[in-house]
Amino acid sequence: MKIDIADGRSGKTLLSLEVSKDTTITDIKKMHIKQKPYLYPTRMNYKLSLKDKALSEDAKIADFETFCDGSVLYFKDLGPQIGWSTVFLAEYIGPIFTYLIFYLARGPIYGATDPTTTIQNIACAMYVGHYIKRVLETIFIHRFSKATMPIGNLFKNCSYYWGFSAFISYFVNHPLYTPAGCNTCLYIGLGTYLFGELGNFSCHIAFKNMRPAGTKTRVIPMPNSNPFTLLFNLVSCPNYTYEVISWIGFAIFTCVFYAALFAVVGGGQMLQWALGKHRNYKKEFEKYPKGRKAMIPFIM
Repeated sequence: MKIDIADGRSGKTLLSLEVSKDTTITDIKKMHIKQKPYLYPTRMNYKLSLKDKALSEDAKIADFETFCDGSVLYFKDLGPQIGWSTVFLAEYIGPIFTYLIFYLARGPIYGATDPTTTIQNIACAMYVGHYIKRVLETIFIHRFSKATMPIGNLFKNCSYYWGFSAFISYFVNHPLYTPAGCNTCLYIGLGTYLFGELGNFSCHIAFKNMRPAGTKTRVIPMPNSNPFTLLFNLVSCPNYTYEVISWIGFAIFTCVFYAALFAVVGGGQMLQWALGKHRNYKKEFEKYPKGRKAMIPFIM
């Protein structure tokens, strides 16, 4: 059987391939790469039509009922790719060093001679501790459904995380920094932060256990014996819910505008991710819990 590979944007035929009923998308990628050596599997995807989803690598020609001699697969070059774990590590290691620059070099930066306050020390532990946790989770816990992402995301994501880190650290570690006026606010902020961090970590462990190592298995997320995971009964992405809670706690503790702005901007971005994942869960699983929301219980 002879099929055509067409450009996913223009529809122009790029090449023709000889295939059989047992040929998989992985096989097609290999044949394609022989003719276009600059390509590699993770930057390639194929669709049956311009509006369809990308085909899985183990899909066979025999799976496509209407496919016959002369049929067309639409190809999209996703561009240069980089591993998810590499991006995550760059995103999360950067803020650690960016924050510590202003914390440790207060003399050269501000001309300060007095030591940091207890509040500034705790704030440093909270901020740096969050990203150390994220680095360790990336190395030991996260199991990614996709191996790579476009390399352009590395620069965009790092600019976001590193930039906010610099602004937050500059003001929190400034010699004129004034913490919350009451101890109650400090305790509430610290308690909220720790609650969010524990919940976020608990959900990441739960997600890991839902996907066996080396697989791309997807199941309906459900709570386990850890009480923090009970939030799965209400939302699809409780890890995002808890992370926003954590950053709200940090903002309350520090009373710094850029910390609050980071919680709002980050929360908005995580809500968008959660809504997308929530839609995918509902499409994939017919019996997905109807009352469950994306990230905000009972609301959205």
